[in-house]
Amino acid sequence: MQKTIDGSAQGTTISNKKNKKNSRNLYIESYGCAMNFADSEIVASILANEGFNTTDKLEDADLVLVNTCSIREKAELTVRKRLEKYNAVKKHRPHLKVGVLGCMAERLKHKFLEEEKIVDMVVGPDAYKDLPNLIQEIDAGRDAVNVVLSKEETYGDISPVRLQTNGVSALVSITRGCDNMCTFCVVPFTRGRERSRDPHSILGEVNDLWEKGYKEITLLGQNVDSYLWYGGGLKKDFVKASEMQKATAVNFSTLLGMVAAAQPKMRIRFSTSNPQDMTLDVIETMAKYDNICNHIHLPVQSGSNRILKEMNRLHTIEEYFELIDTIRKIIPDCGISQDIISGFPTETEEDHQDTLAALEYVKYDFGYMYLYSERPGTMAARKLEDDVPLEIKQRRLAEIIALQREHCKYRTEEHLGKTEEVLIEGTSKKSDTQWMGRNSQSTVVVFHKENYKVGDFVNVKIEDCTSATLIGEAVEYSKNN
Repeated sequence: MQKTIDGSAQGTTISNKKNKKNSRNLYIESYGCAMNFADSEIVASILANEGFNTTDKLEDADLVLVNTCSIREKAELTVRKRLEKYNAVKKHRPHLKVGVLGCMAERLKHKFLEEEKIVDMVVGPDAYKDLPNLIQEIDAGRDAVNVVLSKEETYGDISPVRLQTNGVSALVSITRGCDNMCTFCVVPFTRGRERSRDPHSILGEVNDLWEKGYKEITLLGQNVDSYLWYGGGLKKDFVKASEMQKATAVNFSTLLGMVAAAQPKMRIRFSTSNPQDMTLDVIETMAKYDNICNHIHLPVQSGSNRILKEMNRLHTIEEYFELIDTIRKIIPDCGISQDIISGFPTETEEDHQDTLAALEYVKYDFGYMYLYSERPGTMAARKLEDDVPLEIKQRRLAEIIALQREHCKYRTEEHLGKTEEVLIEGTSKKSDTQWMGRNSQSTVVVFHKENYKVGDFVNVKIEDCTSATLIGEAVEYSKNN
């Protein structure tokens, strides 16, 4: 899998085993971040109780739902093309209903429903429990909309239908929303304020996944390092909590340790971190537990302090480097990945060179790099002119990607000659004679199948590499099996 990407949206259809009591079919497609894919599993669970099977065949569908991403313009354009396709299908299948979920819902609800009339239903990320009522509305021939944001963790009591999975790895949501208000980001407006999920609910889900045979989970949130449970409510209200609530509060470091200790043979990952919120105790907890993977996704966005300030990132590049140095001191083999935006408003050539210098300093294992895309409603859209010409954005992005590819190769070469534990996730996309899995640093590893199977932990000696993939030979089963 190529890990250096250009920001294109990714979509996947999902399906589950047919439930005999259900009589209607749901076709659901997800775009954007991992949270959207996790939310689609929540939606499938809610609708399974309302008489819907999920299907991967559009021609069998009675209801089509598109779980949308609004973080970049390209993702929105992709979704629009999909909606056009479904509307064409509706001309031949009038009973088919189409709905939009997720981050585009709040921003474009009136345009979709009233102006363009291309959907029957619009549902925001916090309103999925209202789907049964909304479906009754569209069944009665009326448009339906609910984009109300919640002040509580919304879905902690729902067991997701595991659809985006190979039966080995699963997503476990621990927070929703974000309070950081980066000027380029729509998440605080589409997903609301930060709120955290009861740790006992999280542990219950993790334990259930282990009982069902899952070997790896990713603790998921827009900003996992801000996780804080003190009995419920928004994080910003913690100052009003009682002394007892504060004394027994669970932060992310504590939660990470609780999960790792509860299932010592299960691999633990987490995403995404924010540099201004990651604390030393999180890094120390990672080092303490062998089953917490040595990988941190730590978006930098820019190497220029001036641009970081314009982005409202609340940290300097020097503070970011200090955090990187701390991680590598405590966990020397930790893989680190990044997000970078090229061409943010007012970005100069000097700012761009600062970003290239930051890449050189860190030498990330891999990264996700994008052109700046103005998002309506954000502070950047309101206050800053999108003044960097497209051709300059593209040239700068190409330079960033080229340098990152060099560093990808530099990092994969560090694994040569080592024997590393790999969790088999499936067959390699390039050869049906090879398994594919990931090591602790989240780097893809391929090796000959032999007698191993999906879900096995295998020690693999790394003999060759590309810039994105490690190539090796299985040595033996890992002790974690």
